Amino acid sequence: MVEPQRIELTEAQTSKASRTYWDSAASEYLEEHGAFLGDDRFVWCPEGVDEADAQLLGSVRGKRVLEIGCGAAQCARWLTQQGAQAVAFDISVEQLEIGKALDRKTGTAVRTVAADATAIPFADGTFDIACSAFGALPFVADAEAALREIARTLKPQGLLVFSVTHPIRWSMPDDPTSAGLRITQSYFDRTPYVEVDEHGVAIYAEHHRTTGDWIRALTGAGFVVDDLLEPEWPAGHDQVWGGWGPDRGRLIPGTAIWSAHKA
Repeated sequence: MVEPQRIELTEAQTSKASRTYWDSAASEYLEEHGAFLGDDRFVWCPEGVDEADAQLLGSVRGKRVLEIGCGAAQCARWLTQQGAQAVAFDISVEQLEIGKALDRKTGTAVRTVAADATAIPFADGTFDIACSAFGALPFVADAEAALREIARTLKPQGLLVFSVTHPIRWSMPDDPTSAGLRITQSYFDRTPYVEVDEHGVAIYAEHHRTTGDWIRALTGAGFVVDDLLEPEWPAGHDQVWGGWGPDRGRLIPGTAIWSAHKA
């Protein structure tokens, strides 16, 4: 029995919970969302923002690109097909195993490694670009520490673009319908959302930051914030994904996509 709670967790507890959850949910996640994500597409969010159209990373040909919290590395696979030198990491070995199967299926192999976002196993100044589509950053206790690690691996002026749940969504229930248009939680409560097993051990953890928290974490890690994209729900898109859907998505943002560069 999984029990949701709002409790404080250490970085180690958060990391263990993320590894436990994503190892156990990897196959189910792909079965539920694989058609929407594709095997080698770069989809930023449930609103369907596609990098092929949005070009948030600019031209990637010949660039060294790091995907953070890559899951099955769909985004890194697309980047590779565009001529980037892409590598990717994820905390879940099971996700990476699924990624290897997608490598074989698509004929596009991606270099991947199992790692934590707070201890990235690449040298200083390795990458031109770092990116993440709902990967890793919502699932660490100390966002600034993870962002400092990302900054360390980027070259000067290196680009970082990442998507996370929009902070305003944390004050509302996880309900994509019009019934979810109500405030049930303080926007200012940073206590993480945690699921625990029957022994009280955390097996899923997601951390909330306000918009101001993200700005301070980015600038504290040495980034200059360039843009914040809050995608509007597109007409004709009826895909429901957890708390994302057309009824609520047409009225409030569900996703925040941050763009920044290393100072």
